[in-house]
Parts: sequence; structure tokens; C-alpha cells
Amino acid sequence: MPIRELPDFLINQIAAGEVVERPASVVKELVENALDAGSDQIIIDVTDGGRTMISIIDNGSGMSREDLLKSVKRHATSKLPADDLSNINFMGFRGEALPSIASVSDMIIDTYNGLDSNGWSLDCNTMTIKPSAWEQGTRIRVLNLFAKTPARLKFLRTDRAEMMSVVEVVKRLAMARPDVGFTLNNRWRFPRGQSLSERIISVMGDEVQNRMLELNDTSNSNGELSLRGFISEPTYRRASSIDQYLFVNNRPVKDKVLVGALRAAYMDVMHAREFPLCALYLNLDSKSVDVNVSPAKTEVHFLEPNRVRGFIIRTLRDKLSQTMVNFENNQQPQSYQSDNHSEHSSFLMDFKNNFPSVHASKPAFFETLNTPVLGEISVSENVEIDRPLGRVIGQYGKKYIIAESDQGLVIIDQHAAHERIVYEQLRSHTIKVQPLLTPIVVNLKPEQVAAVLEVKDELKTSGLVLDQFGDTSIAIFEKPADWDLDWTKLLGDISDEVLVNGHSSQLHEKLHLKFANYACHHSVRAGQKLDYAQMDALLRDIETTERAGQCNHGRPVYKIIKMSDLDSMFERI
Repeated sequence: MPIRELPDFLINQIAAGEVVERPASVVKELVENALDAGSDQIIIDVTDGGRTMISIIDNGSGMSREDLLKSVKRHATSKLPADDLSNINFMGFRGEALPSIASVSDMIIDTYNGLDSNGWSLDCNTMTIKPSAWEQGTRIRVLNLFAKTPARLKFLRTDRAEMMSVVEVVKRLAMARPDVGFTLNNRWRFPRGQSLSERIISVMGDEVQNRMLELNDTSNSNGELSLRGFISEPTYRRASSIDQYLFVNNRPVKDKVLVGALRAAYMDVMHAREFPLCALYLNLDSKSVDVNVSPAKTEVHFLEPNRVRGFIIRTLRDKLSQTMVNFENNQQPQSYQSDNHSEHSSFLMDFKNNFPSVHASKPAFFETLNTPVLGEISVSENVEIDRPLGRVIGQYGKKYIIAESDQGLVIIDQHAAHERIVYEQLRSHTIKVQPLLTPIVVNLKPEQVAAVLEVKDELKTSGLVLDQFGDTSIAIFEKPADWDLDWTKLLGDISDEVLVNGHSSQLHEKLHLKFANYACHHSVRAGQKLDYAQMDALLRDIETTERAGQCNHGRPVYKIIKMSDLDSMFERI
């Protein structure tokens, strides 16, 4: 069969298949063009889920007659002035959106640039241009989407499902630009000029108010990376990732590095099947990130993905460690220091046979924990109530410790509190490594070997020392002491994750589960009676423990009922 050149209309339809997957794709591309044109108010109307009509109206700079005609030609764009794909500073840049949309719909563009004597209207079917009474910015109407490609049309979902996809796209764009106003079908409204916190409430709902932790433009040591935004408290989560909004240089993305970093940061404060809420804005030099990965422009590649991932994890974990209540006297919890005990010492100990002896049954893969046993101590019942968790009143139901502070009534879950303390104690100590007389040799595919070697330094920090052993094998020379796993499966899983995501958290997750299970099984139980000294020591230790607001499974450690709330319950105000 001879080779022939495809006709232009078929080339455009093939290109459209990459850019225009569904009505939401059309809305995304057109709204991004409106943002690039300097608009601060964008009105979107969608009929029948987008298959009948999509209308985008903006108050941006508009186009001249000549630019309007060029705009629907393939690879025509105003957004690469220096022809440098490594320095992209606009939402769009490929010059594919308008011609792709025009090839699979009936599209009409009305525009006015404020300089010509009148506006212009272009019928993209016939390429007929004529004067228009349009007075500001641009209006694009996309009619009968996919009518020219019935095969694509039949794969659209229901109008309701397509509309929900459009709503999600608009929400992400609205989160990218809280300064811009968005209106969708006169029903979803995001006013212009909102602060980021106001826009988050508008998009995610009123229930997120006061449940999000703010990151104030945190930078790395060289200032090359910065991260700002909001993340949810560990005890506030969703059953899906629907409210996770991630941005790179203000571009909405769905990136595996960012998603993986977010998951790793919350690993020991939230259940694996639950998802935090977030609006995270990562900024870095445009030459350090490639946004030209796919026509949809939702994927990015980082020049140094591991560095980016590590920076995000550290930043989020630092913020999550500040989950104690910020009391008026500014008495803040301190990071736990294993060699700086208070007079009560650590609660990871045997309280005269009332608690299980955690120290005695310490896992073998930890270096020695020099944790003293609490003996006879004298605790004054006149502890000041201005301590962060206040003064112990007593125990209720052998589950909860009741205390009073200057902020109100404090209720502490004794098991959750002790579990967090034990977990942080385990996590802060060095893993004991066992050198192997005979290395464990694991056979893998060549590409899997290469993937494992990419993260071997990271694995070493978790106690696993390995190196290449021929083209198709990995040799393990050291491993965490007294820890035997299916090493072939583990390294296979690690390699698969690296090949897909560029990083792996497999070993870290297994260590986390081991720590978490140990902490859960060796902590004070619900139903266990505590005396005053034990309860007071537990509260004092929680006040100096990282991530003390929740246990390893994401359950709250304590709740505070303010005096004003109690007064309201008893109708005293």
C-alpha cells in the first residue's frame, strides 16, 4: 500500500483527539486562553453537558482581525515570543486548542481588542470573518461538539456526568487564580479578588473553615523551591482525592511526584484509605520543570524529582508537627528530644506493672532505647492550668483523661495519646542494621535493577544496604535486624513504583506499619485504670511530642470544649 499524506481535516481531527477528549477539555483550553489574555472575569455557560453548546466570555485583551484569523491555524500562538520551550510562562503555548476544537465542532469567535474601530466575528466552519458589535474581550461559542466525529460523540457519558467534569475543571482553574472571577451556568460563582483562603471556602465548602493549616510561602535553603497554600488538619479528611488541588507555577497539574509527597507526609497521621484536603502551590524556575509533556498540559516532569519530593514532604511534615492548639500564652509544644527528658521522663515505660513493659519488649531492629522506668514520683495536684493540656481532673470510663485548662475542658483519649508517644519514640531512634555474612541475592529484570539502584541511597536510610550484582540481580548486604521479608517481592514492588512514579515509598510504608502496629499493641489500652501520676505524666509527654493532635491512624488525641460552649449548653448565656 503506497504512503500518502493525510488531508488537513483528518490531521486536525487526529490532533483534536489528543487535546479535546470531552467537553471539560474544551472548557479547560478556552478558559486558559482567557486567563492568558489577562481576563479577570470569565463567564462560562454549558448546555447538555457541553455537547450542544459551550460559551466562554472573557474581558481580556481581545484580538485584531489578523490575529483572529491566525488563531485557528495549527501551531499558531502568541505565547512563545523567544521560541524557548524551556521557559514557558503562560497556561497555553502549543497553538493546538482552537484549531483542534474547530475541527470537531461548529465554533464562532467574537472579539474586540479595544484598538480597532469595531470588533470581529469569525465562523470557523467557513472561515468567514465579518465586523461584529462585540465591545470587550472575547466570546467563543462551541456548538454541536463532536457532531463531525460521531465515533467520539458516542463515547461521551451522560450529560450530568460530563457537567460534573466541567465543574471540576472550573474549580481547579478558579483555585489557580483566586484573583479572577468565574461564573459557571450562573450557578457556580467564584467572585474575583478573593484571598486564597476565601477561594478555598468557595470551592471546597464552608465546612473547611478553620480546618485548614496555612503554609506561608516556605522556601528551601537556596530559595529555588517555594511552597505555599493550605493543607487539612490530619483529623479532617475525605474518602477520595476530590479536594486535592495541586499547582506548579500556578498551573493545575496531576503529578505523581506531588501526589506521592502528599501521601508520604500524611502517612503516620492518616489512614491509608483516607485522603487529606489541600491547595498546594509549588513554585520553581521554569527551566527546572517541563510542562510540555502532553497536549493536555496536566502532566509535568521535574528536572530533580527526588529533590522536589523531599522538600515537599519535609515542609508538610513540619507543618503537621504543629498540630497542638495555639494557646493565648503562646506555649508551644517542642520537638521531642530523646536525650532531654522532663521530670516525668518519657511515657514509653513500665508504670509499676500497670502498663505493658514496652522497654523490655523493644523490637530488635532498634538501637538501645535508654528510656528510664518511672518509679516513685511525687506529683502535685496543683499543676497550673495554663499548661497546654491543663491540670488532670480524673479518668472517665477508663478510656478518657479529663483535664481543665485556661482554654476549657480537655478530654484526652489515653490510648491514642500513648500510641502517638510510643510511635514518635520508635521513629526517632536509629534502626539497628544487621550485616549479612552471605548476601541475599534477588533476581530481577534489567530495567528493575536499574530502577532499584535509583533509590538505593534512600533505602539505606531505612536500614537496607544493597547494590547491583550482575545485570539481572541485586545483592542485599545489610538489612534491619530481626526483619525478614519476601525480598524478591519487596524489590519488585519498589522497582515497579520507581518505573511508574520516579520514586518509591514501599520500604518506608512497611517501616511505618511496623512502627504503628508496635505502638498500637504496646500502648495504654482503653479500659485500663490510671492513677493521677500516670495521667499527669501522659499529658506532659503529649505536650512535647510531635504530631500530638492525632494518633497514627488519624484519630484525634484530645478535644477541647471551651467554657463559652459549656455555658451555651446550660443556657447560661
